[in-house]
Amino acid sequence: MFVGADLIVYNAKITTQSQSQPQASALAVKRGRIYAVGIDAEILSLKDNNTKLIDANGRRLIPGLNDAHTHILSERSFNYNVRWEGVPTLQRALEMLSEQAKRTPEGQWVKVIGGWSPYQFKENRLPTMDELKKAVPDRPLIVQYAYNQAFLNELAMKAFGVGTDQFPGMPGTEFEKDKEGHYTGIVHSYTFTFISLEYLVPQASFEEQVSSITNVVHELNRFGITTALDAAAASGYAQGHAPIDFLAKENRLNIRFPFIDIQFGDVSAPTMVDAEINAITKRSPISPRENVDPTMAHGHEYEGTGEMLRLVLHDHENFDKPAIIVNKDSMRLYIKEDVTKLVKKRIPFRMHISYNENITPFLDALEEVNQKIPLDGLRWSIEHAETITPENIARVKKLGGGIALDGKMALHGDGFIKTYSREKALQTPRLRLLVDSDIPLAMTTDAFRASSFNPWTSISWMITGKSVSGSEILAKNNRLIRDEALKLFTIGPAWFEHQEDENGRIAPGYLADFALLNKDFFAVPDNEIKSISSVLTIVDGRVVFGTQEFGNLSPKLPETIPSWSPVKYFGGYYREN
Repeated sequence: MFVGADLIVYNAKITTQSQSQPQASALAVKRGRIYAVGIDAEILSLKDNNTKLIDANGRRLIPGLNDAHTHILSERSFNYNVRWEGVPTLQRALEMLSEQAKRTPEGQWVKVIGGWSPYQFKENRLPTMDELKKAVPDRPLIVQYAYNQAFLNELAMKAFGVGTDQFPGMPGTEFEKDKEGHYTGIVHSYTFTFISLEYLVPQASFEEQVSSITNVVHELNRFGITTALDAAAASGYAQGHAPIDFLAKENRLNIRFPFIDIQFGDVSAPTMVDAEINAITKRSPISPRENVDPTMAHGHEYEGTGEMLRLVLHDHENFDKPAIIVNKDSMRLYIKEDVTKLVKKRIPFRMHISYNENITPFLDALEEVNQKIPLDGLRWSIEHAETITPENIARVKKLGGGIALDGKMALHGDGFIKTYSREKALQTPRLRLLVDSDIPLAMTTDAFRASSFNPWTSISWMITGKSVSGSEILAKNNRLIRDEALKLFTIGPAWFEHQEDENGRIAPGYLADFALLNKDFFAVPDNEIKSISSVLTIVDGRVVFGTQEFGNLSPKLPETIPSWSPVKYFGGYYREN
């Protein structure tokens, strides 16, 4: 008896990223895996009466995008936030605040928490406090720009206790004052201050958290993202993952969700690494690479710890200020202590390091550990690595590590130029050298606070060398061709998730994760790359997102709660209409 495919997509321009069969027009899916790729006639012969057929209408089909460093779990209050990603003018951004202030109930805040850049606006500037106060006169307001600064109106300053011990000011926190000595509402600081503030505002209920994560995943699917590795949240595994577990059990987790974990704030152990080991061996036992999703391969899978191993070693990524240089002796001492424990337990790890001055002592320590207790193939990576040098790239490769870059320069590179110079920005990061080095390499978004969750912004920057302002910030000899840039969001990330033989290609045996694009990535002019999105996204062989001619295939998105949610009215990423 002939048993046909579950799904066939045909009449497509398929970019397989498989050297043995680089182009095709059709594919067949069975049990969540691609099992045949070829020409239309060949693949259509595999159908039976139960096969779902999708005519791609000649559109470009690519492997699903894979964001190997994002922060989905930090967005459990996503529905509470006005999102400024992609908004073309500051005028429209302020209008959105004004509209939202009128519908936000008393007791709630109007919030914009990261993901945007002043350089994306036609006005090419930050908002003023007068503009923000006019837009939101009678509700507490916080507008956060990356992890660089925040704008607070009087009601927010009072609630936070600005100027008192109540405000969680960390080293480096600066409050602007006017000529009379009064606080203006502008706060300059770093990551941990802004993370702390998020816990001092009204929190979403569990039902609202589930709705928020559902909307986050929907937005990612909209851009063709089918796998997103969560690079840790302040609330760790397993309690902090409750919304993910809920969606997985209902088969509504429309994205593969590998994750790394930190036990942030756990004071029961002397270090964060000790707390992590206790968490995954005693409190919530889980093994590296174990999948706890009952319905989907790699659906909810533990990938180790990081991206922060110790708070005192965190060098942030505020391009508006000079680099934070960590004490070299502290870096060497603590990394040797922490990594030794992880290697003995065979727990993969990642380390956030933005600047080469901090990468050097980190690698010094790692090399010492490797001499005493061999890493022996244990996967580890440096996250961000904006200013890594050729010498340190070679050291990472020799130790068997990878580098997970991010696209923050696309959004904030204009600020980097003001702080460091255009000459340095043009080679930040060393994209061409990194790709040519053949080191395990991925480009990520580091969304949703430090940067935008739209991967096409980063892809456009890698190819055109232009930031969101349109200025040149990447040298011509440091750019990538389109195929190379796409691979950093498909094939490259799979290594970091132990999925290089399953994810990132359209080939038999690979996961049935792919997207049809609204524009042909390989044919559109350079200036249109940044506006690419998906019209049909498929995860595990099932449609998770559809629009335009595929809108009738898309599963219905549950109603957004609460009823006053900005996402309900504006969506996530900006839409023209």
